[in-house]
Parts: sequence; C-alpha cells; structure tokens
Amino acid sequence: MSDSSLRDLYQDIILDHSRHPRHFGPMDDATHSAKGHNPLCGDRATIFLKVDDQDRIQDVSFEGRGCAISVASASLMTEMLKGRTTAEAKTLMGGFLHMVKGDEVQDLPADDRDQLEVMAGVSAFPMRVKCATLAWHAMNAALDGKDTSATE
Repeated sequence: MSDSSLRDLYQDIILDHSRHPRHFGPMDDATHSAKGHNPLCGDRATIFLKVDDQDRIQDVSFEGRGCAISVASASLMTEMLKGRTTAEAKTLMGGFLHMVKGDEVQDLPADDRDQLEVMAGVSAFPMRVKCATLAWHAMNAALDGKDTSATE
C-alpha cells in the first residue's frame, strides 16, 4: 500500500471515530473518572472507568466536545482499554504518547502499535498533539485517582 493510500485510510478511520465515537456517554457506575481540558482550543473530555477488584478495566466511556482529532483519539482509546489491566492501560498510554510525539515506540505489542498508528501522523502537527493526548491524560489521571480536571 502506498504512503498516500495509507494516509487516506488513516484519515478515514479518524473521521469515522470522530463522527461515530465509540463508548460515548456518561457512566453511572464508574469507579474512576477525570476531566481533561485543553484551554488553547477548548477541547474537553471526561473519562469514566469501571475497574474491578482484579485491577481490570471492565468498562470505559467518555463524554465531551472537541475537534475531530480529540474525539477520534478518545474513541480509539476507549476501544483499546476495555478488558485491559490498569498496568496495561498505562503502558498503552506511554506508547501512544511517544508515537504522537514522533518518537519510536518499542514497548508495545505489534497489534497495539498497528491500532495506534492511525494517530501517528499527528506528530507532524505539534499543536494537534495536545488534542490527541487530552483523553489519554484524563484516563491516566482517573487511574491515579485524581478525580480533578487534568489540563493538557
């Protein structure tokens, strides 16, 4: 597949997640939650997690508003987190942050890298990195028990 075709595919995936976000809406029985806000562009996200006594994320959702990159990233994140342990979620977050900043990612399984690759192009637009990472930082704050507004 050519670079152009791959870029088009990734753009289509981002637009689909933005227009039809997965796991969107509040969660009444969340055990963890946190809010994120990017004051530079106004993007906002609240992340809800239901973590069981085995430290596994049983359910995850988000709500908020923002640009296509912000919403797509949050949607992709929720799809990837459900069923994972909190340690796996933190590893995934670390890999994602490196990827969108243009760094090489080695500590993620190939399947995870492949799924996150759709957001790697954001690294070419430094102002958009904050949009892509907003929900991830809020998820991290929720896992850390910081149920406050995380500003990215």
